[in-house]
Amino acid sequence: MKIAMIGTGYVGLVSGVCFSDFGHDVVCVDKDPRKVEMLKRGEVPIYEPGLDVLMAKNVAAGRLSFTGDLKSAVDGADAVFIAVGTPTRRGDGHADLTYVFAAAEEIGKALTGYAVVVTKSTVPVGTNAQVKAVIEKAAPKAEFDVASNPEFLREGAAIDDFMRPDRVVVGVTSERAEKVMGEIYRPLFLRDFPILYTDLETAEMIKYAANAFLATKITFINEIARLCEKVGADVKQVSKGMGLDNRIGNKFLHAGPGYGGSCFPKDTSALARIGQDYASPMQIVETVMKVNDEIKRRMVEKVLDLCGGSVNGKTVAVLGVTFKPNTDDMRDAPSLTIVPALVGGGAKVKVVDPQGRREGEHLLPGVSWHDDAYAAVAGADVVVILTEWNEFRALDLGRMAKSMAHPRMADLRNVYSAKDAKAAGFEDYTGVGR
Repeated sequence: MKIAMIGTGYVGLVSGVCFSDFGHDVVCVDKDPRKVEMLKRGEVPIYEPGLDVLMAKNVAAGRLSFTGDLKSAVDGADAVFIAVGTPTRRGDGHADLTYVFAAAEEIGKALTGYAVVVTKSTVPVGTNAQVKAVIEKAAPKAEFDVASNPEFLREGAAIDDFMRPDRVVVGVTSERAEKVMGEIYRPLFLRDFPILYTDLETAEMIKYAANAFLATKITFINEIARLCEKVGADVKQVSKGMGLDNRIGNKFLHAGPGYGGSCFPKDTSALARIGQDYASPMQIVETVMKVNDEIKRRMVEKVLDLCGGSVNGKTVAVLGVTFKPNTDDMRDAPSLTIVPALVGGGAKVKVVDPQGRREGEHLLPGVSWHDDAYAAVAGADVVVILTEWNEFRALDLGRMAKSMAHPRMADLRNVYSAKDAKAAGFEDYTGVGR
C-alpha cells in the first residue's frame, strides 16, 4: 500500500516509520523545510527510544521518504493520514482544528484517484464529518472516503505500542474504506491483535474516553495519596492492593506530581468542552482537571515545608523536568508549574534531565543546567526528584548527602524510601502519600 503521512510530529513520524516497517511505501510530509532536511539526513527531531534505528532501516530499504511537497506525496496514495497538531485553543479549551482542516483542504486539491483520508490526530466528535465536507468543497469531484484511526501511543514506548497494540480502532463509513484499512493493518491482524471497526463518531469518542479515564485514574490515586499522608497509610501499598484486583489493574496508579504531556491535559479539556457544548457536562473530567492543577501546587508546598516554609536564598537541585521518563516532551509537564514557583520564591535552581534541556532551556528561565545528578546536588539545600528516569533510580544517596549543604529530599515519584534516605545521611525526606 502507498501511504502519505501528513505531519511529522510525534504521532505522524512514529506512525509513518512503523507503517513502513510493515512493508508499506510511506512518504512523510511536513511544511517545515528544516525538519524535512533534518529527517532526510537521518536525524530524528524527537526523542523516542529506537526510532532512529527503525527509521534508518526503512529509509535504506526504500520504503520511507520525506518531503515538503504534499501534492506529490498524495498522488496515487491508497491512504492519506492526517497527523497534525490539535493543541488546546486559547480562550475556550476546545481543540484547535486549524491544521486539520488546512491539511484536509490541501489533500482534497491533491487527490488524483480514490483514497481513504484518515484522521490520526486526536479530534472532537464530528470532526471527520467536517473533514469530509472540507474535502468535498475543495474538490467536488474527488473520489474518497474518510476514516478515523486514533492513536494510543505512549511516549517512551511508542514503537512497541504501535507494533503490539492493545487494540486498533478504525472508524469507517464504507466497505471499501474498511478493506483499505484492513490491508494497512494486515500485519497486526495476522498476529491476532484486536482491530475494532466502528462508525466515525464512536472512534472519535473512544480516544477521548480512554485518555480521560486514565487521567482520572492518575488523579484518583493522587487524591488517595493526600489522604494517606493525613491518616498514616502508605499509598504505594494501597496502589498495590488496588492493582491486584483484575477489575482495576495496576497501571496508572502511581502517586506523583500530577499528569502532563501532549495528550491528557488537552484531551480532558477538549472532552469537557464537548460536554458543555452538548449540554451533557463531564463533571468527573472537570473535577479531574481542577484537582490535577491543585496537585502540582501541593508539590511546591512540600518543597517549601521541607525547607522551613521558604526557599528564598536556598539552592534546589531538580532531577528530571520532562513530563515522564524516556521522552524529551515538556508539554504541560509538572515541572512547568513547580520549577517557576521555586525560582519565584527566591531559590537558586539547578536542573539535570537526560533529554529535557533542548526544550527546557527556553521554558524554564532562571535555572542552571547540569549534565550530572551529583554535580547538580553539590552544595544544594534540597534535592527534588521530579521525573523518574532510570539514572535517578539507583543513585548513591550517601555520596549525594555528603555533598549537599543541607541533605534534604523531596521525592515526588517515591523512588526511594524515608528509611533508605535517612540511613544514607539525609536529615529529612518527604515522598507522596507516605
